[in-house]
Amino acid sequence: MDQGRFDAMQLCALSRLTHNRWLLKSLVAVLVLLAAFVSSSFANNWNEAKFASRPLIAYPLPPMRDEVIGSLTMYKIQPGDTLLDVGRWYGLSAKEVSDANNHLDWWSPPAGKEVLLPAEHILPEAPRVGIVLNIPEMRLYYYYPSPIAVRHRGKLKAVSFSRQTASVVYTFPVGLGRFDWKTPVGIWRVVAKTKDPTWVVPDDIYQEHLERDGEAEHVIPGGASDNPLGHYRLSLSLPEYALHGTDVPWGVGMNVSHGCVRLYPEDIERLYSKARIGTPGRFVYQPVKFGWRGAALYVEVHDDLYAMYPGLWNHAMQEVKRLGLENQVDPGKLEKAVELRSGIPTYVMPGPEPGSGAETANLTTPPASVAAEPANEPSAPTLPATPGMDTVTVTTTEGSPEPATSTISPPDKSDDSGAALPARIVNDDDNM
Repeated sequence: MDQGRFDAMQLCALSRLTHNRWLLKSLVAVLVLLAAFVSSSFANNWNEAKFASRPLIAYPLPPMRDEVIGSLTMYKIQPGDTLLDVGRWYGLSAKEVSDANNHLDWWSPPAGKEVLLPAEHILPEAPRVGIVLNIPEMRLYYYYPSPIAVRHRGKLKAVSFSRQTASVVYTFPVGLGRFDWKTPVGIWRVVAKTKDPTWVVPDDIYQEHLERDGEAEHVIPGGASDNPLGHYRLSLSLPEYALHGTDVPWGVGMNVSHGCVRLYPEDIERLYSKARIGTPGRFVYQPVKFGWRGAALYVEVHDDLYAMYPGLWNHAMQEVKRLGLENQVDPGKLEKAVELRSGIPTYVMPGPEPGSGAETANLTTPPASVAAEPANEPSAPTLPATPGMDTVTVTTTEGSPEPATSTISPPDKSDDSGAALPARIVNDDDNM
């Protein structure tokens, strides 16, 4: 065999070996991705049945001067966790958890990492009545119980409201309209409630889907798995706008809708059961919120979602002047908070943060066979007492401002079927 032919055979063999190694590496990469996907499904046994049974937290309303609720808590990432699942279990969106942790990766946070759960919020600057949704924050606040518009000959009288004073507030993350379908600022009321609503696709959305997918439907039946309205809808007096569920829970915390407000399936079910027809509400736009807790002043900064202000720092300084806080705010601390936009209430007064006035989490889940009622919550239509639908009331104590370790446990790893969980029941509002 001549040397040239021998060299050619060696080159061919080397090429095949290199190709095989590439195939092997590709196969290993695919297997690693598959293992990551499988482990993410079983890390904490996240599934829809477990999410449906996570605790509903009621925060007692603070005195009128105080505007901070909740507490910061810590969570250790488990192998296979995603921020979408962790956030949802603790009543947060993946974006909120990511923003609070230096924009941590949503899909593959490192196992063993301690992350901050931003379950502490400054109440929006608005009357503590009904439903208030802060658009840049992508978070809804429901003050309960709420006055409702009184029926008059079968119609709602907007000027006549029942006299009820809220004692607790529930808060839920939401998904909103994308930039070209902005969720609008405005005042409204709930005008209708629908279980398993049919989605009649508006013509402009139909055309958009047709151009994007090559096919589209004019009507999606209520209860269908691909119905983007989910199983519950609260229609608003703002034409064509509603609060509703979703068939894509990861869209909560994102602006991907056509203007309506999406909630996690378990959150819209709870809101649907409590909010009655006539409940007042409003959409507000507050990327920078100031709030007091005792004698301490905090600021909470979010992205300017729809680019409503030419500069967030300038807007923050205008808010300082409008609220008369020039002598209360350390400009350096405020500038840092605006730069980070972490969504975490941040102490902005000169000097060190005082050790008093901080809230410590006490979020222990009641036994599965007993449903706990919120402390001091007035009697009103509520979810029936069924296992897995616990309401947890956060208590406050004076002490260290350090984040507490969350005591809401992840789903039980010993049960991955969800078969033992009861069906969810909602108020049928017969008396409305």
